[in-house]
Amino acid sequence: MQFEVLTDIGKKRTVNEDSAAVYTLPDGTTLAVIADGMGGHNGGDFASSTAVKVLGERFMEIDQSQLVRSEDCAKWLKESIVHVNKLLYDLATENEEYKGMGTTLDAALIQGTSCMISHIGDSRVYTICEDGMKQVTKDHSFVNVLLESGEITEEEAAVHPKRNWIMKAVGSEKLIEPDFYSISFKEGMILLICTDGLSNKVDNPLIEDIVKSTATLSEKAKSLVDLANGLGGEDNISVILIEPAGSEVNLP
Repeated sequence: MQFEVLTDIGKKRTVNEDSAAVYTLPDGTTLAVIADGMGGHNGGDFASSTAVKVLGERFMEIDQSQLVRSEDCAKWLKESIVHVNKLLYDLATENEEYKGMGTTLDAALIQGTSCMISHIGDSRVYTICEDGMKQVTKDHSFVNVLLESGEITEEEAAVHPKRNWIMKAVGSEKLIEPDFYSISFKEGMILLICTDGLSNKVDNPLIEDIVKSTATLSEKAKSLVDLANGLGGEDNISVILIEPAGSEVNLP
C-alpha cells in the first residue's frame, strides 16, 4: 500500500481544526482516518485530533483475528466510533471550554482488495480510476438534504449560504450511527479522502486531472492543497491519497 497524508491550515484560519493519519499493521492491513473539527479554537482542534488518535491507538492494538470478514471490519469500526463519540460527548458535557464541539469522521479500513468505509459528516471519500471519479460517501449536511429532496440544484448547493451546516457529527450527540460502504480496492484505483476545504473549493474534474497525472502521490496531494489555497483557502484543507502497491502512478 502506498499513501500520502497532507493537512494545511489554509489562507484564512488561525487554527487547523482538521486531523488526518494512516496506520498500518504488520500484515499490511491499513486504516486511513480524516476528521474536520468544529467548536472553536479549543473544541474543534481537540475533537478532530482526539478522534483520529483514539481510532489509531485502538487499531494498532487490535487482535487481527477480529478482522477476518467485512462484517468484522464494520463491527470494529462502529464500536470504535461509538467509543470516540462517548468520549467526546462526555467531555463536551462536563467541560464548558469544549461545549458544542464535534467532528466529521471518515475511516477506511483496507485489507488487500477489500475496503470498508465508515462515514459521519461532510468530509468525503472518492474513488478515482480509469472509469472516472466517483463520490462514495453522502454528506450529512443540510444542503444535501435539500439536494436529495429536489428542492435545490447542484449549482445552488455549491453557493448555498448554509452549505456548511452539518446534520451529524461525532461528539455532538449522545448516540451516533455511522454510514458504511464496502468497496473493492482494485489495482489501478486511487482512494481520495478529504475534508470540505478541498471538496468545497475544487471542482471534481480538476481533482480528477491531478490524481490521474503522472506526478507522485506526494506531488498530487500538494497540488490539490495548493489549488484549494489558490482559490481562496478559506478553510483548512486535508487530503489522504492511497493506492494499492504495484499500481501505476498515472491513470489513463
